[in-house]
Amino acid sequence: MPIAYGPGRLAEIGKHCAALGMTNPLIVTDKGSRELPFIVQTQSSLADQGLTSHVFSDISPNPRDHEIKNARGVFRSGSHDGVIAMGGGSGMDGGKATCLTANNEIDLWRFNYDAPVAEVGVHNAFPPLVCIPTTSGTGAETESTAMITDTQRGMKLCVWHPTLKPSLALLDPKLTLGLPPHLTAWTGIDALIHAIEAYCVPDFHPQCDGTALEAIKLITRWLPIAVADPNNLEARGGMQVGSCLGGIAFLKGLGLVHAISHMVGADYDTHHGLTNAVALPAVMRFNAPLLTEKLPAMAAALGLEDNEFESFYRALCALLDALDIPRSLADLGVPLSAAPALAQKAHLDAAASTNARPASVADIEAILEEAITNGR
Repeated sequence: MPIAYGPGRLAEIGKHCAALGMTNPLIVTDKGSRELPFIVQTQSSLADQGLTSHVFSDISPNPRDHEIKNARGVFRSGSHDGVIAMGGGSGMDGGKATCLTANNEIDLWRFNYDAPVAEVGVHNAFPPLVCIPTTSGTGAETESTAMITDTQRGMKLCVWHPTLKPSLALLDPKLTLGLPPHLTAWTGIDALIHAIEAYCVPDFHPQCDGTALEAIKLITRWLPIAVADPNNLEARGGMQVGSCLGGIAFLKGLGLVHAISHMVGADYDTHHGLTNAVALPAVMRFNAPLLTEKLPAMAAALGLEDNEFESFYRALCALLDALDIPRSLADLGVPLSAAPALAQKAHLDAAASTNARPASVADIEAILEEAITNGR
């Protein structure tokens, strides 16, 4: 899959879309991004190439199934022929899910990652998809996977299709300049956790493991600088590359941090990256007995002098402290009484099955109780 990286590359989006055969793309983004300058810049570049476009921005921070249904309706009524998924994780997830359903009558949940692969007819081919991240966190730009909230079940589920691949991921670090420090921190920690969880999956994958370690190195180097100096283009560039590498790495799988965060986000509408950051310490403590072989390479990526779990754990907690991450899920409004139900749902999440250490529902409930009451 082509990746276009560099400051100012957004100006090329019109040429890229024209080359992909688009004449009238639908730009899908989140509510918070609708009035930001990059939307106008994108439409201007499209217009310069003679392309028309429309913006659909009714996407929540945790995208919901009915929003995807509405986006599909707009795609069809506007006779659109491509999707530009733009924004943070929610905007890109919304765009990718729209692309999955745009040209067929298949129910969204037939694309559930855990379900048999949906059969898509040759006359219902997915429209071309371009992904443009405006934060450095999700790494969602290189795959079709999208996290969408099933409003009936109260669960965030992963939807995808193996034949839907982005035709282009465009990485322009200028789009992330000036992102507020707290959002820089929350999205950046999300990217770091992608890399850590992917590397800790009990399996070996040369590409995913290599990109995970490089992502850990880049993110821990550049994230504190990007938070302290929001207009540092070098730091923003390092974070965009690190985030993209982390997104590639988690094709291998994730773990309980994400399984828990998905369900907390579905029930309490919390920011995904922030929820991940708060859940990380409790999950790392649970996983510690099975991380011995993984620690040397991760410790080296962090620049640590020894391979002990305590040193690695303290370094992660120090980073969370430096970024002003809240200490517990209780600080995000999650009550202790929610642990049993959240554990039941998290255990069903695809990410739970690739966690570094196998976990029962009771194990996950105990982790949640730790994350709610003690945190780090």
